[in-house]
Amino acid sequence: MKSARNRVDMTIAYREVGTYRGAAAMCGCDPKTIKPALERIAAGDTPVARPEPEHNYDLVREIVKTRVDKTAGKISAKRLLPEARTAGYTGSARNFRRLVAKARSDWRRSRRRGRRPAVWSPGETLVIDWGSVGTLHVFCAVLAWSRWRFVRFAADEKATTPMAMLAECFEELGGVPMVVADRMACLRAGFVANSVVPTPDYVRFATHHRCPPDLCEGCDPESKGIVENLVGYAKNDLIVPAGLDVADPDVANVAARAWCAEVNARVHSEICAVPTERLVTERDLLGALPSLRPPIGRAVMRKVDRLNCVRIGSDRYSVPVRLIGHDVEVIVSGRPGQGVRRRRDRRRPRARGHRRNVGARRPPRRRPAGPAAAGPPGPDRGGEGLLGLRAGSRGVLEGRGGGRGEPTRGRAR
Repeated sequence: MKSARNRVDMTIAYREVGTYRGAAAMCGCDPKTIKPALERIAAGDTPVARPEPEHNYDLVREIVKTRVDKTAGKISAKRLLPEARTAGYTGSARNFRRLVAKARSDWRRSRRRGRRPAVWSPGETLVIDWGSVGTLHVFCAVLAWSRWRFVRFAADEKATTPMAMLAECFEELGGVPMVVADRMACLRAGFVANSVVPTPDYVRFATHHRCPPDLCEGCDPESKGIVENLVGYAKNDLIVPAGLDVADPDVANVAARAWCAEVNARVHSEICAVPTERLVTERDLLGALPSLRPPIGRAVMRKVDRLNCVRIGSDRYSVPVRLIGHDVEVIVSGRPGQGVRRRRDRRRPRARGHRRNVGARRPPRRRPAGPAAAGPPGPDRGGEGLLGLRAGSRGVLEGRGGGRGEPTRGRAR
């Protein structure tokens, strides 16, 4: 008996060629099969569906389906057979392997993910991600609609590093889009119902720029494949040919700026447009850029000394001369300054200077010791038997002089 699809194919083929032999040649069957099938279709005879044949594993079919779903299609028939035997299965191991293979195939077919092309809207999404080559870390960001690319290098992936690079990216863009970040460990505080909870520092950063602190969904490569492609492009076209190293990230970032300017000025192969030209159109749809960059990292208060320097740990950092004698807010991003009490004072100027190594701290100036202070005290020091003091000081302690209004000739040491 022919299936419904075969009957439809026979009807269409006979309608096109008008002969049974031609329809049979098109459908790949005998002409004697075409004629009675078309006659039954014309008479309105609908074939009755065949009943499902019974199998000796029908009793455990639901058990196998449940276990395959629970293990994401990874469980084997060997592990399931003892449980099926306990549930009453009496057939052979071969038939049971066929049942498990069909259940796993059905599970994979129901969860097959096809390619989902992304449809980006202008002025909305900036996708960011990290990559690494050895100990050199590369930060990549793509403005999705215009394909404008941003690449920078760093020696670590601490929480302050991506936020500082995002602030620099916003300044180069001239606006603030919506950011979609990978599930970076430095930006997430935890998970609730498979949703990422961002850290308080990242929430404050996003609130300052008036953009949502979104992170991508798990097991959803389509939402950030555009930036993963950029990570591989930067590795193959920038890091490896230039031989960049983590020893000097500043030199690597100079090369990254030149590379970004080059690739953003070329025609993109997917959108067939120049990203820099598209950015001019998209910039009008971005959010407003804040007038001040938010403080990133730990802030400590220091007083500027006479050498126009502030001290953090065992190092000194120079600041403008006009700040001598003022308290300044210093952003500490490394090891120095740990354990220092933090204070926030937006009204005070912020010190951002270069490091100045001036050696160890100078010892305090002391008044040179007088003749009376030299040598051990005693009665053999010219009559200074009382604690080794000079005559005027001894008189003050004995009450014979040096009182109020009377000058003394010495002071106790």
